[in-house]
Amino acid sequence: MVTKQRLEDLPADADLRRADSLAREIFSDVANKWALLIIEALGDRTLRFSELRNEVEGISHKMLTQNLRMLERNGLAERTVHPTVPPKVEYTLTGAGRALRTTVDAICGWTHEHLGHIEAARHRFDG
Repeated sequence: MVTKQRLEDLPADADLRRADSLAREIFSDVANKWALLIIEALGDRTLRFSELRNEVEGISHKMLTQNLRMLERNGLAERTVHPTVPPKVEYTLTGAGRALRTTVDAICGWTHEHLGHIEAARHRFDG
C-alpha cells in the first residue's frame, strides 16, 4: 500500500505495518454498498434515522444500524442524541466522512465517464 513509503505527516517512528493494516480494515468496512449509500445520503446534511432509512432505498433497519455504528466507530459519522421523549437521534458526517464522500463522488463520476466502456466489456465477456 501507499503507506509502505515514508509519509511526511507521520512521525519517524510510526508503525507503517499498523497503518497498512488499519487502512485495509477501514477500506473493508466502508467499501460496501450500504456504507457508500449512507455516506451519499448524509452528504452535508443532518438526518434522523428514519429519514436516512427513507433515503437509502432497500436498506433494512438492522443493516442501517450496523453501518451507522461502523461509520461512527471509524470517525466518519457522528451521532447526536437529543434528550426528548421519544429521544431524537441525528446523524451527520464528520470532516473525515465528508472527505471520504468527495472520493465516493469521484468514483461515481468515473463510473459515469466510463459506463459505455464497462458495458461493452461486460457484453463481450458475457457473450
